[in-house]
Amino acid sequence: MNVSVSDLFFQVRESKPLIHQITNFVTVNDCANATLAIGGSPVMTSSPREVEDMVKLADALVLNFGTIDDKALEAMEIAGKTANSLNIPVVLDPVGVGATSYRTEQVAELLKKVTFQIIRGNASEIHRLMGGDIVTRGVDSGELAISNAELAARAANKLNSVVVVSGAKDAVSDGKNTSIIDNGNPLLTSVTGTGCMATALIGTFSGVTDNFYAAAVAGISTMSISGELAAAKLQKDEGTGTFRVRLIDAISRIDKEIWINEVKLYEEVSN
Repeated sequence: MNVSVSDLFFQVRESKPLIHQITNFVTVNDCANATLAIGGSPVMTSSPREVEDMVKLADALVLNFGTIDDKALEAMEIAGKTANSLNIPVVLDPVGVGATSYRTEQVAELLKKVTFQIIRGNASEIHRLMGGDIVTRGVDSGELAISNAELAARAANKLNSVVVVSGAKDAVSDGKNTSIIDNGNPLLTSVTGTGCMATALIGTFSGVTDNFYAAAVAGISTMSISGELAAAKLQKDEGTGTFRVRLIDAISRIDKEIWINEVKLYEEVSN
């Protein structure tokens, strides 16, 4: 990488990028708090009547399919096209794609209309974006025969975006290089919104660099490392509610030194 991932933490806190997010009502608060915790400034405007003006002020745009409907789709198309015209990076989280025909068809249409610099999803969501026939169970991932790393590399080449496949081992690929992050904790799957929060973090880092591969690595690894740190602080009588709070705490504390000390990042490999 020609941009150091570890240096992006300082850049985010120094510049406080404005991250416009059209996301779902289940996780909107957590996404905003994750953005704030890492040092960004969130705005969650979703009205088709004002997203164009708001995007013009933003450093990055995040589009999340969690609770999609016709109004949200209209706003996403307007916002995405505006961001593309201004060279503002756009990040897609295709939550639940493959669960219903409506959701699957609409994300396919959006991919034709908007260029995405980064796409993050679980294995079944990314596989479905590529035309696979695996069925997504709500926001949960199905089973695939290939590794997350191989899937990310294939998807990056097909979708012409940096692709992040989240799971037990997260993978990031630009089609030529692939990184594997072996951090995380099972409790991350017990709290709703951690995937959406990871996408918000990726969007925040993409607001301070044009190296979207580095931004994706920074964002997904921040979530995984923070999950480990939050779980390590839990007491015996504490559960997922406390974990959720400690997760935001961990994100707010992570910096260059913590990231370097904690990250379990496999060497990039050429594909």
